[in-house]
Amino acid sequence: MVAERKIEDIGADKSLLIVDDDEPFLRRLAKAMEKRGFDVETAGSVAAGRAISTARPPAYAVVDLRLEDGNGLDVVDVLRKKRPSCRVVVLTGYGAIATAVAAVKIGAIDYLSKPADATDVVNALLAKDDDLPPPPENPMSADRVRWEHIQRVYELCDRNVSETARRLNMHRRTLQRILAKRSPK
Repeated sequence: MVAERKIEDIGADKSLLIVDDDEPFLRRLAKAMEKRGFDVETAGSVAAGRAISTARPPAYAVVDLRLEDGNGLDVVDVLRKKRPSCRVVVLTGYGAIATAVAAVKIGAIDYLSKPADATDVVNALLAKDDDLPPPPENPMSADRVRWEHIQRVYELCDRNVSETARRLNMHRRTLQRILAKRSPK
């Protein structure tokens, strides 16, 4: 088990921007981060995140990758221009190597898959540059990763079963059976 970083590690500027369109998750994470010593400001969209980043660029930021009104990397880009020292962690429910690389290239210091808890976020935000990230406490099962990938491709194909099956190189009826089941744990 990895020890959580301490409040002293935060520094003098404790400002933290959290950008996520999942309102219950946003509230929970904001409350947890406030308890850990951060001065939290929240935004529920790319537009709001960009506005706050421009007006009051924070020392830390946690940005969801996929938001209803666009891509969270747009917020990261504004943060990097307004405050290059801002430590940004990108969160996503749709983890992929390509998006992780894009997030790091644009300036994020880490990339976490949802569901990430406040301890994971704090450890990522306060990690020293030469620290290796700790292994996840509860990694997704292989069945869950497969299901998430299928769901992502299904959404990208505008919920078209035939097109999704073609792109995944699987039989349409097999895909329909997978989509009809509940997500694995």
